[in-house]
Amino acid sequence: MADFDLITPGGRLATYLDYLWKDHAYLRLGFRNAHWISDELVRTNQPWPHQIAEWKAMGVKTIINLRGGFDASFHALEKDACARLGMKMVDFTITSREVPIRDRVHGAKALFESVEYPALMHCKSGADRAGIMSVFYMHFRKGVPIREAMEQLSLKYLHVKQGKTGVLDYVFERYLAEGEPAGQTFLEWVDSPAYDVAAIKADFRAGMIGSVLTEKLLRRE
Repeated sequence: MADFDLITPGGRLATYLDYLWKDHAYLRLGFRNAHWISDELVRTNQPWPHQIAEWKAMGVKTIINLRGGFDASFHALEKDACARLGMKMVDFTITSREVPIRDRVHGAKALFESVEYPALMHCKSGADRAGIMSVFYMHFRKGVPIREAMEQLSLKYLHVKQGKTGVLDYVFERYLAEGEPAGQTFLEWVDSPAYDVAAIKADFRAGMIGSVLTEKLLRRE
């Protein structure tokens, strides 16, 4: 695990430079991809420490990191900022190109039932992982049907369905094609034998143009 020195001025500068370059943080100085999806939860891209302070001033109490990245400069800076500001930081790792395992779906439900609001939830770009978690939030906490909650996975939030990240949409499309007609709730379907993570992933086909966009041009995480 990388050990970032945030005590000395030189160490903090080196951490910021690593964050600026390796995490493409310069792209997020003037663009947050921030959207309040309810009166208690905002989804956004990776925030800078000074932006976390601005979110606190707006009443945010909890930062939910969906990226993992425990050995990365962004995580070190975010953890440090939350500690200095007296904000709760929660790590909930989810991926953008995989079908979430059952435990992760249940974990998302538990997260939204237990976290202190108002909260900010982010991945790197605020598009894909923040998207699927926003679907879970709208469905599990707000009771919005999956068909409507899927709006959180849209180009409005810079999510590209046609690339490999479209597997996130495909999970819900399979439920609407199989589980909903059978009278199952989304969670009942997830807990059933029909929710075969490997098989669902194998059945998904990403479009070539969308894949070039997400993998080569946007270089989504």
